[in-house]
Amino acid sequence: MRESHDLPARERRTRGRSRFDDDEQPFLKRGRAADQGPTEQDDTADPEAGDPWSSWDAAVHGPEPYPDWLVTDLAARDTELGVLKSGKEADVHLVRRGVPDTDRSCLLAVKRYRDSHHRLFHRDAGYLEGRRVRRSRENRAMAGRTSFGRRLIVGQWAAAEFAVLTRLWEIGSQTDAVRVPYPVQLLGTELMLEFVGDAESGQAAPRLAQLRPDPDTARNLWAQLVDALLVLARAGYAHGDLSPYNLLVHDGRLVLIDLPQVVDVVANPQGPEFLARDVRVVAAWFTARGLTPDEVDPAGLTEVLLGEAGLR
Repeated sequence: MRESHDLPARERRTRGRSRFDDDEQPFLKRGRAADQGPTEQDDTADPEAGDPWSSWDAAVHGPEPYPDWLVTDLAARDTELGVLKSGKEADVHLVRRGVPDTDRSCLLAVKRYRDSHHRLFHRDAGYLEGRRVRRSRENRAMAGRTSFGRRLIVGQWAAAEFAVLTRLWEIGSQTDAVRVPYPVQLLGTELMLEFVGDAESGQAAPRLAQLRPDPDTARNLWAQLVDALLVLARAGYAHGDLSPYNLLVHDGRLVLIDLPQVVDVVANPQGPEFLARDVRVVAAWFTARGLTPDEVDPAGLTEVLLGEAGLR
C-alpha cells in the first residue's frame, strides 16, 4: 500500500473553514445569482439563423491556461447532438461548439441539473453538511427545503462540482495523478465539460463498470485509482458516490466524473464514513475482477486516506 504521494505540500488540507462557503463559489459571485434558480440555456439566435450563439461570454470560465482544443470565440454556435446520459439529478447532452465557415470546433459534455421540483432531496442532507452559506435566511431555507431553499441547493450542487473539477484539474496538471474532464464553464445550473471519448465519432469513453479487464490491466487501473484517491484525500475530499459507474477509462487512463456530491471530509462530520464507503464499493468491484483482498486492502487504504486528509 502506497503511503506517500508527489502532490505538492501546499495542496494538503488543514482543519478550518469549509471550501463550500458561498464566498468561495464562483457561481454565487458571477453570472446568475443563486436565488434566481435554475435557468434554461439562453437561445439568443433567430430560429431561422441556426443554432444558438456560444454562451461563453456570459459564463464563469474554467482554469487558465485554456486547453488548445477549446473554442472560446464569441462567434461560435452551440449545436445539440443528443443526450449522452440521463440521471436523477441531471441530464448530460453532447454539444458541438464551432465557428461557422471554419474548421474550429470542439465537442462538449453539457450537464444540465434538473430543477428543484424533480431532484431527490431525501439524500441531500448528509452530503450538504459542512456546506453553508453566510446568510442565515438562506441556511434556514435550505434546511427547511422551501422552494427558495431547494433552488439554492441545486445551485450549490452545480457550483460545488465546478469548483472541485477546477481544483482537481489544476492539481492533475501538476502531478498527472488524477484526471477529470476539463471544466469549461458554469452558467446557472448548466455545467459544460470536456467531452471524454472519441471526438471523431462522438462515442463517449466507457465506464469502468462496462469493462472486463484482465488481471494485469485491473492492477494498473487499481493503482491509478489509489493515486487519484490519495490526491482527493490530500485536498480534503471524498468523492461521496464513487463506483465503477462514475469512472471512465479513456486511452488506458481512469477519469473521475460525477462530482456534485463531493464531501469535505474535514468539515462534514460524516466525511470519514463517505470516504470509507467509496473505498469499499470500488474495492469490491476490483476484487470481483480477480484482485486479491491483500492487493486492494480496503481497510488499510481507508486508514491511509484518512491520514492524508489529516484525520488520523
